[in-house]
Amino acid sequence: MSATPGTHMKHEIDQQPAIFADLLAAQEQFAEVAAVIAERRPRFALLAARGSSDHAALYAKYLIEVLLQLPVGLTSPSTTTLYGARPDLTDVLLLTVSQSGGSPDLVAVTESGRASGALTVAVTNTTDSPLASAAELSLNIRAGAEQAVAATKTYSATLLALYLLIDAIRGGGAALARTLPDLAATTLADAADPVEEAVQRYRFAGRMVTTGRGYSLATAHETALKLAETSYLSARSYSGADLLHGPVAAIDAETAVLALCSAGLGGESTREVVEAVHQRGADICAIGSAASKTPAAHRIPVPESAEEIAPILEILPAQQLALGLALARGIDPDNPRGLQKVTKTT
Repeated sequence: MSATPGTHMKHEIDQQPAIFADLLAAQEQFAEVAAVIAERRPRFALLAARGSSDHAALYAKYLIEVLLQLPVGLTSPSTTTLYGARPDLTDVLLLTVSQSGGSPDLVAVTESGRASGALTVAVTNTTDSPLASAAELSLNIRAGAEQAVAATKTYSATLLALYLLIDAIRGGGAALARTLPDLAATTLADAADPVEEAVQRYRFAGRMVTTGRGYSLATAHETALKLAETSYLSARSYSGADLLHGPVAAIDAETAVLALCSAGLGGESTREVVEAVHQRGADICAIGSAASKTPAAHRIPVPESAEEIAPILEILPAQQLALGLALARGIDPDNPRGLQKVTKTT
């Protein structure tokens, strides 16, 4: 680990615009895998992942259901590893997402799925991993080695890789993503001051709630995870709809709420949720391209983009906030207590 707290995490956050540019230049791998999937014409998609990769898989769930009009489910790996379930997966697309490719249960799910008839695709940052070997096809997210314990560049690169794959399956040419490297650089630069103000505002917060709807729900979940693992905050994430069905009762003036509010249907719906939360006195920080239209005590703007790629930009200031809060609270996010880079679950 670096002697200077947060050095690795900051460096990897700053690398993301270049990583996006590299992924966009690697269209061939997405086109090749997409062609196989399109030829097989799956009737259903399943997604398997853990941790941050599970949030990326949730993003892919929205993409597949909306852009490909396919039903999608999230697997429960323990049904395979603990209970020995072997459902018939004929004509099913099984996408397994893992930056390390080393989780035994995800490898087991992929091997079982392939043996049960699924078309298996691994999305990983480690091309020689057991997961990549277990799957019929694999995609490299090309993020490079990640030194920080908290995933930053591997998470956003996974989001972009999943978008590029799904866009290629529907015959798209990644047109909506072409400007992502420049938009990401602008986001990181423009968010620096608002993020620092948010750090000073929330450095003593005891609990936070993150919320979003649609594509941005993945960002809400990932942001809560980053805050918990780097700053040891009690952070929970909810979809806007779920937040209003019970958990809102626990929100008061002592609660900080981070709301993902980007242009599009999901952001519009989230603003309605924020208005309800605002009435309960919560301290609200709005993050996104529609933050200026949201009732909030603090705002972190993000450049506007197509709604389906907004989560790739939204997560950048959230990562900066997690880093800043950890440092302000005297915590080294490169060496969080009790955490390792690769978690091997069974």
